[in-house]
Amino acid sequence: MTTKNYLSIYAKSFNWSGFFLPKKIYFKCSVLYDFCRTIDNIADQNKDLEIKKKELENFKKKFQQKDQNDSVIKNMWDLMNERNISKKIVDDLFDGVNSDLKNEVRLKTEKELLIYSYRVAGTVGLMMAKIFGVKQKESLHRAIDLGIAMQLTNIGRDVVEDEKKNRVYLIKSSSDVFKSIKNTILKADSFYDSSFVGIKDIPLSSRFSILVARRVYRQIGKKILDKKDLESYRKAGKIYVSNFGKIIQTLFSLKDLITLFFIKKKKYEKEMEYNLINEDIGLNERI
Repeated sequence: MTTKNYLSIYAKSFNWSGFFLPKKIYFKCSVLYDFCRTIDNIADQNKDLEIKKKELENFKKKFQQKDQNDSVIKNMWDLMNERNISKKIVDDLFDGVNSDLKNEVRLKTEKELLIYSYRVAGTVGLMMAKIFGVKQKESLHRAIDLGIAMQLTNIGRDVVEDEKKNRVYLIKSSSDVFKSIKNTILKADSFYDSSFVGIKDIPLSSRFSILVARRVYRQIGKKILDKKDLESYRKAGKIYVSNFGKIIQTLFSLKDLITLFFIKKKKYEKEMEYNLINEDIGLNERI
């Protein structure tokens, strides 16, 4: 069973944290990432919109038909069957990517932002948790939160790049665009906070890797908050965490690992946001 391993090519932050995973689990995560990356590549390629829509539709049809000749699809179905991943979660992912295939994308409400972030990233957090063998319902909720947090970070980081594609995911709270970017990052922080205690239910052999991924990705948001205004944000280009920065965040993750041994479960903080998503998407059916 082979995989393209897009994880090592595209996802530098995740590949860094993947170093701390057991090899078998890393392979399963690579299978999931290859599938997700294949879908993203269809949507992001430099082709006419109608061609991209058709190619995504064809790939989805092949997935639904369980095409054994496509290794990415075959590996994904093997993973879903082994880890009891509902097809509805994957359908949500397709819906999220398909929603980007428009001449213009404009999210206008908090609910639209949450649903979009769940579809394109919360789904991945949920599937990752299932790969790790997490079964506790609330911890699966928190895995979705970590995916949403990372997507909100992406939105806050990629405003300039998304504008060029005529995509606006930023929910503008005022005429001050940079203030809206900062608000998005602060919202992401609240989801990172919510995700933390759920990591306690990940087996110890995989737990540190997720703590590292969470720390490194959250650091992107902190670097955005360090910018003083929209001009300095634009001049910074695509904000990322350097290798030295990743080492620092990895060291901080050791503190998180110790903290998790002593922290107690607490009331789920994102019930209101969960319910907003649940109005349109039956999350309990996915979990």
